[in-house]
Amino acid sequence: MSALRPTVYDAGALIAAERNHAAFWRAHRSYLLAGGVPLAPAPVVAQVWRDGTRQAQLARMLNGCDIPALDHALARSVGQLLGQARTSDPVDGAVAVLAADLGAVIVTSDPEDIQHLLDHLGPVGKRAEVDALR
Repeated sequence: MSALRPTVYDAGALIAAERNHAAFWRAHRSYLLAGGVPLAPAPVVAQVWRDGTRQAQLARMLNGCDIPALDHALARSVGQLLGQARTSDPVDGAVAVLAADLGAVIVTSDPEDIQHLLDHLGPVGKRAEVDALR
């Protein structure tokens, strides 16, 4: 049996959770039941979180996730990637760098933007896989 791949959520995945998107919730539950703990990088949470009293679905989903911090080393890697890719979104950059380092699947609503960043990571970027939200 193969190991469960890490999964990284971008902002689109968190928005899907908040909006109670049925297909997202099915996939999320299946991943949890298989023993996975999805990652929602701190910059992604910051981009989507507004009011916990009105984001019950999002809060519930985040309770089952790990929230990796944007530390000094990750911030530098993200900045370098953004320069190479000639883009400016540090949230997408954090998702791409973290996922590439882990060989993770990225659940995203912006597959083209994320793939562009992964392409600029060279061979390391090929370790990650983009899974577009439907």
